[in-house]
Amino acid sequence: MTQVLADRDFDEARTPAAVRQTPGADTAICLGDWTAMGLGRLARARPRLDPATRHVDLSAVERFDSTGALFLSQLLAAAPEAEISGEQQEWGGLLVLVREERAAVGGRRRHRREGPLARLGRQSLGLLYAAVDFTAFIGEMAVDMLQQPGRLRLGQVALELRRAGVNALPIAGLLAFLVGVVMAYQGGTTLQDYGANVFLVDLIGITMLREMAPLVVAIIVAGRTGSAYAAELGTMRITEEVDALRAMGVSPYEMLVTPKLVALVVAMPLLSVWAAATGVAGGLVVAATYYGISPVTFLSRFPDAVDASHFWLGVGKAPVFAALIAAIGCYQGLRVRGGASAVGHATTVSVVQAIFAVIVADAAFSIAFQAVGL
Repeated sequence: MTQVLADRDFDEARTPAAVRQTPGADTAICLGDWTAMGLGRLARARPRLDPATRHVDLSAVERFDSTGALFLSQLLAAAPEAEISGEQQEWGGLLVLVREERAAVGGRRRHRREGPLARLGRQSLGLLYAAVDFTAFIGEMAVDMLQQPGRLRLGQVALELRRAGVNALPIAGLLAFLVGVVMAYQGGTTLQDYGANVFLVDLIGITMLREMAPLVVAIIVAGRTGSAYAAELGTMRITEEVDALRAMGVSPYEMLVTPKLVALVVAMPLLSVWAAATGVAGGLVVAATYYGISPVTFLSRFPDAVDASHFWLGVGKAPVFAALIAAIGCYQGLRVRGGASAVGHATTVSVVQAIFAVIVADAAFSIAFQAVGL
């Protein structure tokens, strides 16, 4: 008894595609229109060849295209020993091409199943290549700035200074104030147990001026301004505005990167001073309210307890943090490839990398200052 696995009647097809195979027989017969127009129902039926099939006859096939070749190769997966006969000469090359492509795709899929060591190695190489690429970006930016130092766009710098500096004053001041409040609460409780409330001035002053103010500002700027740089330049990249600048003979570094870098390097020390002042003010409020240190006592002790070097060390770190944040944000933005999702990914990566770089740099500064006795 002959079994018809599936067929379909299309207006465009002369004969519906079908596969016929007698149960237990080692030969399967393909007939009809094996094209995209004639394979719909046959594909939905998902026929399977008998694993014992040794011959597949295509002599009754009327038309054959790449869709038919792909479907036939899928059928033959159940009968790997089967041989094809009756095909026309031009079909042979199409079948070979489809089989080779399926084998290549299968090889790539198997290749993706890598072990943990291979994955670690691939990720390590990726980090190495990214570091080399970032170094090249820094070099290109430095060369562009040194070759044309007089072409700094001061109007663009002023605009970026307002965006990155003036507009960040409220959030930087508020967060620094709250950090000062928290530090005063946590440190004051312990100092009060030993009757050393007055040393709360030392704790707040040194910590805020030397460490917390520049670090808090750097984290705020990385999340606020660094992400904005990456998103802005990434959008310009995918809309080909960066390529348009190059076509007009304008350096993207001169127009887009240098003003942002200069503005942030100028703004960050000023923001650090502002954050240090508001952070100390937060500590003063808590010290006066809960620990019996009047504002007059706090302010009179402050110059003696906190050396000016702590202030300058904190402010001195800010330009380095600013350069790292601006460079990473611009680098990620200019390296965007793809669409909107790539912009979002670059924005996220820029924030994470900038915060990580700032913390590493701060740790390096602490070690270096300790080594030289500062």
